[in-house]
Amino acid sequence: MPNAAVSAIPAPVSNRPNQILWLALTLTPGLGPTRAKRLVEFFGCVDGVFKASLTELEAAGLPASAAQSLATGRSIELAQDELAKAAAAGIQTVSLDDPEYPPELRQIYDPPLLLYIKGSVPAISRPGIAMVGTRHPTPYGMGMAERLACDLAARNLVIFSGLARGVDTFAHRGAVSAKGKTVAIFGTGVDVMYPKENSRLADQILSLGGALISEFPLGTFAAPQNFPIRNRIISGISLGVLVVEAAEYSGTRITARCALEQNREVFAVPGNVTNKNSWGPNTLIKQGAKLVATWEDIWEELPANVRLTLAPPAGSESQAGQTASLFEEPSLSPHEKKIYAVLKADEAMHLDEIIEKLEAQLSSSDIFAAMFELELAGKVKQLPGKNFVRSF
Repeated sequence: MPNAAVSAIPAPVSNRPNQILWLALTLTPGLGPTRAKRLVEFFGCVDGVFKASLTELEAAGLPASAAQSLATGRSIELAQDELAKAAAAGIQTVSLDDPEYPPELRQIYDPPLLLYIKGSVPAISRPGIAMVGTRHPTPYGMGMAERLACDLAARNLVIFSGLARGVDTFAHRGAVSAKGKTVAIFGTGVDVMYPKENSRLADQILSLGGALISEFPLGTFAAPQNFPIRNRIISGISLGVLVVEAAEYSGTRITARCALEQNREVFAVPGNVTNKNSWGPNTLIKQGAKLVATWEDIWEELPANVRLTLAPPAGSESQAGQTASLFEEPSLSPHEKKIYAVLKADEAMHLDEIIEKLEAQLSSSDIFAAMFELELAGKVKQLPGKNFVRSF
């Protein structure tokens, strides 16, 4: 008996006629990406799955609930409802056999069958670097993530990250500050903002031609088990993964391991060996990851054909010619130099401590005026609680 799902499939309304079928597979209970992909291979094409009878589906090794959902058309109904919700929310979908599916991601062992995309679809297929790290970075980690992301995005590399608190947030901010493109990979539905404080950052990502993507159905909440699952997408969609601060037991380790399994380049920013957040990157460097101090350390590892496609945009020659250095002294006034000398890039200092250290040399009003100028010039960054660090 023919599969009842076939008659339930509506006529295609876009240039992606198979997206409803792939979506139906993702919404079928008991089917993960790997099993669903094998099922498609077993029947020769995604359309063949929905033309198969219940007996044929069960013979293919499917659980009874999955076979029943596919054969009765229940999966198709769920997909139709989901597509209607996505369209109403301005969210697009791209399936595994779609030309706009990211080519790097298609190569991994268990690619998502379908991606939900808010924003620019072409952005997710452009060459890029993933940046990951701890949710509790030091000022050094924040500065390095933001500086490196800014420098790489200014050279037309997409910055991929997870929009989580910490390193992810500063990576996206760096790309935004360079007016570059960045893509956030969610561990929730693409319509569920997590964490909520990054809503404005997400809007900035979209306004600059970036995207928010997820493999999870709309409305999926922030379940802990979803984030390790999405990490394979962060590494798989990129040319390489850069680790900026990560403790011994963290989700960043999962992303780095996925990158190695997917034959991606792994980069790491070295850290202070006495800081627990340096364990991850320092260990990766010992195991062969490329040590990264400036954007050039990543750039020189990119394939030659990729570098040729990443010509800087018109009018950005001066920006592209700049190189961030951890050691260079900026041009400062005498008062600013004294303040800059006591500040560190990897450790925040409270305003009261700065005043105390310099009380024999500068008055409080001189310090306030110089601090204002340093902040205005981007040489110093203020953190919550009147704490200050050097900017990168």
